[in-house]
Amino acid sequence: MEVRRVNQIAGKWLKSLRVRLGLSTRDVQRISQKIATDKQNHEFYLSHNWVTDIENGKFTPGMFKLYSLSAIYNRKYTEVASHFGLQIGDLSRDSASLGLPRTRLLSNAREEEVETVSLPVEFKPGFRFERTNLLARVVEKWDEVPVGLLQHLDLRKSMYGYVGLEDFTLFPLIRPGSLVQIDASQRKISTVKWTTEYERPIYFTELREGYVCSWCEVDRGQLLIIPHPQSRREVRRFDYPSQAEIVGRVTGVTMRIVGERTAERRDTSREK
Repeated sequence: MEVRRVNQIAGKWLKSLRVRLGLSTRDVQRISQKIATDKQNHEFYLSHNWVTDIENGKFTPGMFKLYSLSAIYNRKYTEVASHFGLQIGDLSRDSASLGLPRTRLLSNAREEEVETVSLPVEFKPGFRFERTNLLARVVEKWDEVPVGLLQHLDLRKSMYGYVGLEDFTLFPLIRPGSLVQIDASQRKISTVKWTTEYERPIYFTELREGYVCSWCEVDRGQLLIIPHPQSRREVRRFDYPSQAEIVGRVTGVTMRIVGERTAERRDTSREK
């Protein structure tokens, strides 16, 4: 969306806040003058004309004026800034994705910069952590939870899967208990050649008895569920698409790399 259009929408939103609070543009001017005096910085000041121009979408206010507007309308600075296209919550993600040449630690976000995302906090009765499943089908309650590097995910609007504690199909590439992001638009097995296991496409597949996260191939009308060589699992075959349906391609994964008694759980799972 172009900047002018963003400013116009944000301006209308600010005007609605002002009107709702029963403030005139002169009132905003007077209050901002007090803020500027207290801060000893004229940049916090908003004249009557400035307030009118901002509400009409003529320009984007600077950071000090955004601060005054946030204080006067009793809204979070990040919320006001977001209406003008500045998403503070993207800061950590953008910093991590810049691809700088040297390995480095990512700094912790300050409390006021931390955004929240929707995460499951309560599962439906009968949900078993041992089994792989789609989150949308097993979550009873969602809540807004700060999750650091996961802040760019919105699990209610996207499709995500949970890899069951007994699903070692792609272990150790994808560990049991992982959350995987699924692109439901990619439901056909890719024919692009890959050179390493990290480039090989991974799919989330619905079977008659549940779900599985694995590599896949199609062979003479059958879908092959291909495990990682170190998983100690066998290749499984299903009539395709009558017995197996591709939900989508896995495009992201969040997992722990250290778990409790992983080898023991894997051996126990094989016996079942």
